[in-house]
Amino acid sequence: MELHQQYPVRLRINGQDREFNVESWVTLLDLLRERAGMTGTKKGCDQGQCGACTVLVDGKRINSCLTLAVMQNGKEITTVEGLANGEDLHPLQQAFIECDAFQCGYCTPGQLCSAVGLMNEGQARSRDDVRELMSGNICRCGAYPQIADAVVQVMELRRGEHARDDGDKPAFTTGAVLA
Repeated sequence: MELHQQYPVRLRINGQDREFNVESWVTLLDLLRERAGMTGTKKGCDQGQCGACTVLVDGKRINSCLTLAVMQNGKEITTVEGLANGEDLHPLQQAFIECDAFQCGYCTPGQLCSAVGLMNEGQARSRDDVRELMSGNICRCGAYPQIADAVVQVMELRRGEHARDDGDKPAFTTGAVLA
């Protein structure tokens, strides 16, 4: 039996430092699900078309099925399991519940991570922007209106908090879709 070379990978996953030895072809998605036990990240199409595998890498959203684990060495990874603060849900998680923004729930982890990334990017200023910038996340149940409601609700909440701190400057600005 021929052994395959493995490479050390250090990641900070949901606030915890983790080390792995992986073959060069292991995707971040497979590492998260199979080796790190982060099964909230879903494998949908495995081709970057559905967004079910969306996670945050250093705060930016990526399709984890399209990147190799070795390429993310030293990075901070946030999965859906890392959004909540203990028992306190992330505001988007709470908004998804309040807005009934999920049906079967399969796409929900990717939708949540994508929405957090979208807000981190600061490009969405309207419901139409949210729909456009989240168009890479497929919901086969068709909960798109409720998902947009939840994201806009949290954006407006943050915009209100930001406005109190910085006068009337908007919290979100327009820019390129993905820099």
